[in-house]
Amino acid sequence: MLENIIQLNPVILALIGTCFTFLATAAGASMVFFVRNNVNENTQHGFLGFAAGVMIAASVWSLLIPAIEMAEAQGNIGWIPAGGGFLLGGIFLFMLDKLLPHMHMGSEKPEGLKSSFKRTTMLVLAVTLHNIPEGMAVGLSFGLAAQSNSIAALTASFALAIGMGLQNFPEGAAISLPLKKEGFSSKKSFVYGSLSGIVEPFAGVIAVLLVGSISSVMPWMLAFAAGAMIYVVAEELIPESQSVEHSHAGTIGTMLGFLLMMVLDVALG
Repeated sequence: MLENIIQLNPVILALIGTCFTFLATAAGASMVFFVRNNVNENTQHGFLGFAAGVMIAASVWSLLIPAIEMAEAQGNIGWIPAGGGFLLGGIFLFMLDKLLPHMHMGSEKPEGLKSSFKRTTMLVLAVTLHNIPEGMAVGLSFGLAAQSNSIAALTASFALAIGMGLQNFPEGAAISLPLKKEGFSSKKSFVYGSLSGIVEPFAGVIAVLLVGSISSVMPWMLAFAAGAMIYVVAEELIPESQSVEHSHAGTIGTMLGFLLMMVLDVALG
């Protein structure tokens, strides 16, 4: 079966992987129909920490290490595309953070350029912002598998998609439940929560299209996605998971997320 999947067009493979992560976000957002109250603070911190741990491990095992190995296999110095792409990814997210109007949960002050967007829209855009590198990471991982025609790379791509999907589930709930608390209907809260993840298929497919069949670009793009994800982790996820003093839930969540993603990648990759 895997032999047949690996023969698919890289764009189709990227779409399959990123659609899975989007559906995980939508599944999480559907919790608004079953959970009557908002998620308590410790659980929220644990979820944020878990997402941070998954993204850190994925950046290392699924993106940076493959970027270095691929660059060296091409006869280049491995750390140059890995380091260069990593910095460019961080700069890219920094610029988006400064330009895109958005607002984080629990905050009253919007970030980015001034706009007439409603508070709800900016809350969704905040989550959408850090779904961009996730989509790029999953899409590029499947694109790499198709480019290398490697079953091992394909299973590693599935591991990455599973890891991202697992952290997207609570993420979907984390956007839809607070929206319901603010007075939105369950249906509308679900739609907004789901839409926060719709950017992932677009980001993944666009990243694969940018790489095309130019294998020398792939290490740079893999590292670019890693840099963008680490920016999100350092800028948003870890600070929010540690927003109260000695947030053990956030710390434990980070360690569990890192452990799970590492095991998935090593076991399946």
